[in-house]
Amino acid sequence: MFLKKVEGPRAVTLPDGTVMTRADLPAADTSRWVASRKAKVVRGVLYGLIGQEEALRAYGLSDEEFRSWVAAVADHGEDALKTTCLKKYRQP
Repeated sequence: MFLKKVEGPRAVTLPDGTVMTRADLPAADTSRWVASRKAKVVRGVLYGLIGQEEALRAYGLSDEEFRSWVAAVADHGEDALKTTCLKKYRQP
């Protein structure tokens, strides 16, 4: 079995003790962004599994969009990433 060479770690341990690997990240051709997939990308970048530039390029995200995901998680938790909750968590 051969492993593809990648930059950075193959797996990281999250603060809750779970291990996140690159296989846990959404597919690069993801077009339907549900809250759980957004959260996985945010966690992957914040804990060093994947670089921010690599994530933006791989998933076709703008810097502004990704920063809004990070801010939503930081301010209100992962529930703020749900599209149906945008009004509830939007800053005045």
